[in-house]
Amino acid sequence: MSLNLQSKKEVVAEVSARLADAQVLVLAEYRGLPVEKITQLRARARASGVYLRVLKNTLARRAVQGTPFEKLADQMVGPLAYGLSVDPVAAAKVLHAYAKENDKLVIKGGAMPGQVMSAKEVGALASLPGREELLARLMGTMQAPVTKFVQTLNEVPGRFVRTLAAVRDQKEKQAA
Repeated sequence: MSLNLQSKKEVVAEVSARLADAQVLVLAEYRGLPVEKITQLRARARASGVYLRVLKNTLARRAVQGTPFEKLADQMVGPLAYGLSVDPVAAAKVLHAYAKENDKLVIKGGAMPGQVMSAKEVGALASLPGREELLARLMGTMQAPVTKFVQTLNEVPGRFVRTLAAVRDQKEKQAA
């Protein structure tokens, strides 16, 4: 179905608005992928907070103009699905994992603000831990010294109580 000029402007505006907040843009060629597989991919993307869109490349090139992803415009050739996410790892993880399962989906490249990535670099990005996991690790690292300090403080009275109990037991043995 062909879009009229107004619809095209709306699509470009929507994608441009998404690109303004995005930290990563991943391009994947979906040539030969059946509709039900694309629907599964969209469902996974939605569940991971990834905006996945199939666009005409001319509209995508217009959408990236003036954004940090502008350098990626020359790679926009062929039937492409565009994955955008605020989490720099989410889009790469979803598309890379799906590409492993389906040989018809091929990662063509990607970009982070101001930096173009090859398909191999997108795969490396997908292997990084996600934002939530990194935050959990950071909190664990920050919590460890406090936990150790509390354990050390608790050990002093505990040792004192154990010493008193040992002295009491020793006096009871001597009295008996």
